[in-house]
Amino acid sequence: MNISVKLQQKDLLIVNGIISGEIDAFTAPVLREKLSEIDLKENLQVIIDLSDVSYMDSTGLGVFVGFYKSVNASNGHMELIGLSSRLKRLFDITGLGEIMDIQASSGEVKIDETV
Repeated sequence: MNISVKLQQKDLLIVNGIISGEIDAFTAPVLREKLSEIDLKENLQVIIDLSDVSYMDSTGLGVFVGFYKSVNASNGHMELIGLSSRLKRLFDITGLGEIMDIQASSGEVKIDETV
């Protein structure tokens, strides 16, 4: 089981991320740790592309709920994009699709590898 988490702070108030692989009980701690490294400033805008996530369980949902609450507490905004129909359904059946900003079609986040 493998996960790749790439995060890039575009400026003081914008963070783009791309996550690939599987998010489960074994890989969720890696994701949680990477997300915790983001400086949660007032009005931060976070866009995370999940188009390359092949599997996610409830542990992954928990990581995103915790991060969502942290971003929200600082009057920020988190958007998850590129969700497969399976991932979108997971958020919808738990009711999180009603609370979080979730887009099934990818706007495709770009990360500059030279930074």
